[in-house]
Amino acid sequence: MRHPLSAPFARQPWWRVGSIYQIYLRSFQDSNADGVGDLPGVLLRLPYVAQLGVDAIWLTPFFRSPMKDCGYDVSDYREVDPLFGNLDDFRRVLARAHELGLKVMIDQLLSHTSDRHPWFRESCSDASGSRADWYVWADPREDGSPPNNWLSVFGGSAWEWNSRRQKYYLHNFLASQPDLNFHNPQVQQAVLDDVRFWLEQGVDGLRLDTANFYFHDPLLRPNPARAWPVESDPAVTAVNPYAWQRHVYDKSRPENLQFLRRMRALLDSYPDTAMVGEIGDDDGLGRMAEYTQGGDKLHMAYSFDLLGPRHDAPFLHAMLERLLRILGDGWACWSLSNHDVPRLASRWGGAHPDQALLRQAALLQMTLLGTPCLYQGDELGLEEAELSEAELRDPYGIAMWPIFKGRDGCRTPMPWDAAQACAGFSEGTPWLPLCDRHRAHAVAQQQPGGLLDFYRELLAWRRRQPALQAGTMQLLPAHDQLLAYIRESREPAQRLLCAFNCSAQAMRWKLPAGFEAMAQAPCRGADLIDGTVHLEPWGVLLAHARGEHEHAVHEGAGKSSYLGR
Repeated sequence: MRHPLSAPFARQPWWRVGSIYQIYLRSFQDSNADGVGDLPGVLLRLPYVAQLGVDAIWLTPFFRSPMKDCGYDVSDYREVDPLFGNLDDFRRVLARAHELGLKVMIDQLLSHTSDRHPWFRESCSDASGSRADWYVWADPREDGSPPNNWLSVFGGSAWEWNSRRQKYYLHNFLASQPDLNFHNPQVQQAVLDDVRFWLEQGVDGLRLDTANFYFHDPLLRPNPARAWPVESDPAVTAVNPYAWQRHVYDKSRPENLQFLRRMRALLDSYPDTAMVGEIGDDDGLGRMAEYTQGGDKLHMAYSFDLLGPRHDAPFLHAMLERLLRILGDGWACWSLSNHDVPRLASRWGGAHPDQALLRQAALLQMTLLGTPCLYQGDELGLEEAELSEAELRDPYGIAMWPIFKGRDGCRTPMPWDAAQACAGFSEGTPWLPLCDRHRAHAVAQQQPGGLLDFYRELLAWRRRQPALQAGTMQLLPAHDQLLAYIRESREPAQRLLCAFNCSAQAMRWKLPAGFEAMAQAPCRGADLIDGTVHLEPWGVLLAHARGEHEHAVHEGAGKSSYLGR
């Protein structure tokens, strides 16, 4: 079972001290042999998640949908799609999760709907009706071309012609995902009413998809070009012309902040709930700070800065230095993998990921200032799966093939037991093929002391560290090979040094003054000899301040305290 939070932290908001586990529903566990993961499958596997030691789960969309974008195109926000079960199945998942001490967060896809949503069908059919301007409609230019140069994240123009309205409509993603017009107060209220429906069901939190995409420039001004040579937007593939624009007018508009305040006010009326926003922006860190500061918008947010290939010490130091400088009282959510990017093991580790690197990544994620969010399978060390063009289901990958192969490689079925059909995921034909290499990483095949045990020990250890639960973070000077920072709490007092050799070369480093003892943490690859730290490739040192020992952070020590950075 899960390890309880120690007393000083149990009174902190759970989203600040806990950890989240993302369940990609379609690929987690199939219960009815149709090849698609579902809510009854989640119910079956909840004990595994609880035993891992996380505090919350994030469920990807299960709402009614034509599935043009794997459920991220919603045709009814209040109905469970039969592919995943029904509302009673969701209620059972919610109740069982709560019995196991797990919070439940659900995806909310508010910036756009499916083109099969009744709202859009009405908006298309009646130019004078009550929902005529619930979506973003615009006249063509004199030559019949789209209203401006805005581009879709999935390729091509962000405008689609509609013959019934004789206008273009905006879609930041697929043409079958028309954007809602948030400048219309009725749209905002309708969206908030749908969110309230799930809060009334008892959910503990929301993950807001594309949280900076809600508003557009009402004047439809064209986006400026980015300076050449173009550096890829971290949220999109480098081969996508979307990265060639500065997205000044089609997203991240100032009006977004006021709507997020309305969302926060709604959640604040349901105690102990929280929301995390996905930030896809050229300046994800800046937007993360802007959207989480002040305690009146998002509780936390994640950007794509750690979802790319770079993890060298200079990059990490520069990224963290800027974030700590601008974050203020905001709060980060640290995601190293999710359903939109290649798996961590391959993205950071290459064709043959070093187990020491995977453990270092976990330790980095668990010791940063903020809330860690794990992606299913990372605790097993799953690599990115290779699929053929014929096997693809992701419309993004199909459009960009073969240079960009899409997101299906990180979405293949979760392997539970190599001895079972489809590794225990399904008794039918899976919606995406099981990666044969994943069988060796299946839950039942994990060895004592292996990566899964490491994650369990690490999550349990993190729950006992005051400095990681509510402490500050101080970066040590930049280094070509080493990333180092100090996490510190005042009450209970703890100073924890975290040092990472972010390279495949061994190194030595002089222990900073004031530290003396290595923490009893689940990490390897470091020795402390006469004040000198010997770090193996991808080694990690966690060290206590002089005079501090493990007993100083036992459960029940100290009192609750709120510390920003």
